[in-house]
Amino acid sequence: MGHHNYNAETYAAAKKEIWKITWILSILTLIELALGYWMYLSNDTMSSTMVLFLKGTILILMMAKAFYIVAYFMHLKHEIKNMIMTIVVPLLLFVWFIISFLYEGNSYKNLRNTYDKHLQEQTTIKVEEKVHHGAAPAHDKKGTETHEIKAEEKH
Repeated sequence: MGHHNYNAETYAAAKKEIWKITWILSILTLIELALGYWMYLSNDTMSSTMVLFLKGTILILMMAKAFYIVAYFMHLKHEIKNMIMTIVVPLLLFVWFIISFLYEGNSYKNLRNTYDKHLQEQTTIKVEEKVHHGAAPAHDKKGTETHEIKAEEKH
């Protein structure tokens, strides 16, 4: 690690930068909360297009916050490009991994009965319950069934 000399000017600049990032993150958070609260209050009257637009806006604001957090609080803003790529590329691959598994799981959920005719019949065709003839079995105190056998049935 290199030796850094800090003076009053660099300290003031660093402090100013931290306050600037704190204010940016606070404002982005308040905007996200306001949009979410607005969606909550007008859930019944808002069109689905507007809901999708607001959710997209909130996602963009969340990604902007993630950028500021990674850049400034994880100190990647002042690193060399190769170091940044070493951290960002696996992160993006991990996000892609999660999205692809969610997509695949949703596809499996929707298509699982399409190809197996036996399973499709089991899940869509209602079967009548069989009627049991004869007396219902008596239960003892432990919950196990006891059957009474008549003398005629014994051989």
